[in-house]
Amino acid sequence: MEELFTPMRLGALELRNRIVMSAMTRSRAGEGDTPTDLHVEYYRQRAGAGLIVTEGVQPSPAGKGYCRTPGIYSRAQIEGWRRVADAVHREGSQIVLQIMHCGRVASRSNKDDDSEIVAPSAIRCNQKIFTDTFGLMDMDEPRALDTDEIPGVVNEFRQAALNAREAGMDGVELHCSSGYLPMQFLSSNTNQRTDRYGGSARNRIRFVMEVLEAMGEAIGFERVGLRVCPGFEYNDIHDENPVETYGLLFDEASKLGLAYLHLVRRTFPKVDNYALVKERWRGNFILNNELTGEMAAEAIRSGDADAVSFGRPFIGNPDLPSRLRRGIPLSGYDVAKTYTPGPAGYIDYPVAS
Repeated sequence: MEELFTPMRLGALELRNRIVMSAMTRSRAGEGDTPTDLHVEYYRQRAGAGLIVTEGVQPSPAGKGYCRTPGIYSRAQIEGWRRVADAVHREGSQIVLQIMHCGRVASRSNKDDDSEIVAPSAIRCNQKIFTDTFGLMDMDEPRALDTDEIPGVVNEFRQAALNAREAGMDGVELHCSSGYLPMQFLSSNTNQRTDRYGGSARNRIRFVMEVLEAMGEAIGFERVGLRVCPGFEYNDIHDENPVETYGLLFDEASKLGLAYLHLVRRTFPKVDNYALVKERWRGNFILNNELTGEMAAEAIRSGDADAVSFGRPFIGNPDLPSRLRRGIPLSGYDVAKTYTPGPAGYIDYPVAS
């Protein structure tokens, strides 16, 4: 297990250990989609990780998809995240803000304003989404972005990165998985465009590359991470040739000098995404998905990954790194309270004695 507890550097991020807390939607944002005292305590409790990646945070009102998710575009939101970052830093950990624009994965019932739902193409996500007002609902059909609007959306990500740094975050992670806007541009079923952002794989990776470049130029590429899961079809997403699409993306993104690539490892009929990363990605690499402590340590020991991330185990085990180091069995968590408002199932899990 000691392999997990050696210090390391991911770009500009100095980690005291190689354990990363991955992003998890928890739906506890307060009025105005702001972080609250609950967020401060939640992240502080889990700051034994070398690096924390926050839950997905919308860069603009249009980027909001789910109920009670936080943003990073208003003054109140920036100040709320500053309190979170300060609490994590006092515990000795690093923290990056995951930027998540949901695109077509959205319902107007989850928005507090009249912001539109936008996507690469006007193709509705054929899934349901939870709303506080009406329960599960069909998702709304998005409006296709005009070509001349796309630079403005790219700038939303750039400004979100600047706002994250103003809030004291050590960097940002682009959420490019789970069927959200960046993945919608990458994928052949959601991107039916005929301009320079659609058609060929090179055109379909253009939006993601422009976003990475904009954020990197704003805050430094060594403070920008990229989260992917090639082949994942969550939220009604599908790409005809993920090996071609993501292979090209990895080739091009490797040239930027990003802090890291964060992979949700899975094997799908059309792609073994771990094998693709090992073949085409050049740079720091965080491995995620259903790892045990022993599996994580072996990944570091063998050189299969530079760092490892855990998601759900951190919910019921705020002291996860300590438990792994001491060989203490991990606790479960209350699934029914994963996304419910309030402290229950959020900040009330005990640490091991």
